[in-house]
Amino acid sequence: MSRDLVNAICRRLPGAEVSDPWGGGHDAWKVGGRMFACIGAVMPGVSVKTQGIEMAEMLIAAGIAVRARYFHRSWVTLPWGTPEDELRHRIDASYRLVRGGLPKRVQAALGPWPD
Repeated sequence: MSRDLVNAICRRLPGAEVSDPWGGGHDAWKVGGRMFACIGAVMPGVSVKTQGIEMAEMLIAAGIAVRARYFHRSWVTLPWGTPEDELRHRIDASYRLVRGGLPKRVQAALGPWPD
């Protein structure tokens, strides 16, 4: 896993936009203005949102992820070296979760989920 791979996965999602809101080289991926993935300037992986604290704790206990520093406890960090299929699944799940919380009119304007 690399920053380039994470950015390629995120870039393909409808309405996904990247910014550096804090400066210093962060890649914060957002949909509808809400973040679903973030790579820090020196972060050892990508942070993603999960369905809740329990899911985050389960992923941490299973060794798939670690606690995401500076984020709510429902976020986890997938370390560099996470298998690509797991990485894609977790980024897609985070995107769907965040997108699902957007107003219906905003969701409709984003277009369909990619095949």
